[in-house]
Amino acid sequence: MFDKFKNDEGGEMVKDRVDSDESAESKLTVESTSEIGIGELMGKRAKLEEAIDYVGLMIKNLKDKRTLLEKDIEEESVDIKNLKEKLQKVSEYIDEENRGIKELAEKRQQVENEADEVGTIINSLREKLSNVDKVIEDEGSRVKRIKESRESLSD
Repeated sequence: MFDKFKNDEGGEMVKDRVDSDESAESKLTVESTSEIGIGELMGKRAKLEEAIDYVGLMIKNLKDKRTLLEKDIEEESVDIKNLKEKLQKVSEYIDEENRGIKELAEKRQQVENEADEVGTIINSLREKLSNVDKVIEDEGSRVKRIKESRESLSD
């Protein structure tokens, strides 16, 4: 690009024919900037700006990912709290059922004790009935003997 200003032999800058002094000054400014590396510096700056833009994009992507992760964590937190509440209710239900089972066991024990008492009463009454039956049988046997003895006397 700036080769037209160089001389083949010495590589020095030479002025081409220019119609106006202004045009020559602007060319010299461009040539001098190129010679001291401003062009390269401007290229590096442009690359750095691109790198900064890329890093900014990466940061934005990371922020978006973090935001999504925070949202997911919050949703999981809510789900876990709901599960914890449900488990608490299940635990309360189990406790209530255990109390109910304990009460039923106590009632069953009371009924069993009453059944044992009824069994004892039945056995006692059976014994008494047996005694009454024995007395009646003994009395019946006496009456029969007395009848037989009367009949044998009357014959």
